[in-house]
Amino acid sequence: QVQLVESGGGSVQAGGSLKLSCAASGYLYSSMRCLGWFRQAPGKEREGVATLGRRSGNTYYADSVKGRFTISQDSAKNTVYLQINSLKHQDSDMYYCEAGSPARAAYCGDNGPADFSYWGQGTQVTVSS
Repeated sequence: QVQLVESGGGSVQAGGSLKLSCAASGYLYSSMRCLGWFRQAPGKEREGVATLGRRSGNTYYADSVKGRFTISQDSAKNTVYLQINSLKHQDSDMYYCEAGSPARAAYCGDNGPADFSYWGQGTQVTVSS
């Protein structure tokens, strides 16, 4: 099994920065091919933000966050990070860490939220004025 715990969210003024962390545990984590971050607002569809190939290092970013968000990992600590810069009000959402080995597509960024097997509880990001 895999357990994911997000942290690092909070309330930040527009233009500020946050760094989200996702601590992973469980004996299956080392077999997960794809890692990523999704976000979701109440009543809306879950939106892919960024993905990372755990072994390959290949990354994917949604157009809305390119140039502002960076996904990375510390494999020795089983931790995934999302550095968020130049925060906008539209970035205010619940952010979820995810992991899996989706079979739909070989490239992690071509898979949707339903293709990932494990999710954390989420961490709230709020952008204030």
